[in-house]
Amino acid sequence: MSDFWPNRGLYLITPERSDDRHLLQSVTQVLPARPALLQYRCKSLPRGQRRAQALALAAACADHGVGLIINDDLELAAEVGALGVHLGRDDAGVAQARAVLGHSAVIGVSCYDDIALAARAAAAGASYVAFGAFFVSPTKPQARRASLESLRASAGLGVPRVAIGGISPDNAEPLVRAGADLLAVISGVFDAPDPLAAARQLQSLYEPHSPNTNQGTP
Repeated sequence: MSDFWPNRGLYLITPERSDDRHLLQSVTQVLPARPALLQYRCKSLPRGQRRAQALALAAACADHGVGLIINDDLELAAEVGALGVHLGRDDAGVAQARAVLGHSAVIGVSCYDDIALAARAAAAGASYVAFGAFFVSPTKPQARRASLESLRASAGLGVPRVAIGGISPDNAEPLVRAGADLLAVISGVFDAPDPLAAARQLQSLYEPHSPNTNQGTP
């Protein structure tokens, strides 16, 4: 896996926007917070438009030194030169993703509340594993719920752990204390009254001077 991606901090996930300019504006206004990663997630638009959006985001991320992850789509990740891909339960496996994107790609895997699944993903070479949803999420209101114990029990996996699902500046601190290396956030930033301030507040949980910083995570 890449030796150069920041594996602690805010992990922004894009909201779905059919207006390309609106999406780019929404993202560029929060990139000054220097999130660890940005994931492009879009399920509804035609492939040509998704490619155009991903290319625009790739350029914006490059300008701010932020790594771009593509949700689910290996071919799109390769086309736009993304840092890596995030895989769900029904997507390609880690080995296939590495075959397409290369050894240095960042490959993330959704593990819900399943420690055994996370262990298999880590053993297969995943760069990180994601647990959630921890709170009710506007993106996936019926999503399977995860507990803080998922984070605590996964401390020995040897890969960074992502917390996702309904996370906001108001509820993120316990997740960091329980061992979340990255906080994956959509509406908690992009629907906030001041998205940049929300992003900076979440990112600050990982700053060395923060009392919330968990120094014991991988």
